[in-house]
Amino acid sequence: MTAVSKAMYTPLALAAGVGGGIVASEVFGQLWKRIAGESEAPDPKDLSRSTREVLVAAAVQGIVFGLVRAAIDRAGARGYRTLAHSDPPR
Repeated sequence: MTAVSKAMYTPLALAAGVGGGIVASEVFGQLWKRIAGESEAPDPKDLSRSTREVLVAAAVQGIVFGLVRAAIDRAGARGYRTLAHSDPPR
């Protein structure tokens, strides 16, 4: 691994991370609408909502964000390998 390969990969990984966050937010929003029939997940500080509902929303959001991040990181690593003919820097 060279400094050049790390310099090439870092901006791509940052852009993919930002894009992945946007995608994950949209996916979670759509999924929550289907699960709960509401346009927004409950705010943890909203004491009129049940603890169970808040925790379920947080768990679903965590799963969605983790899956989207892993998928984007994996695709980015494979794309980097295709272009650079080496594994991406860690």
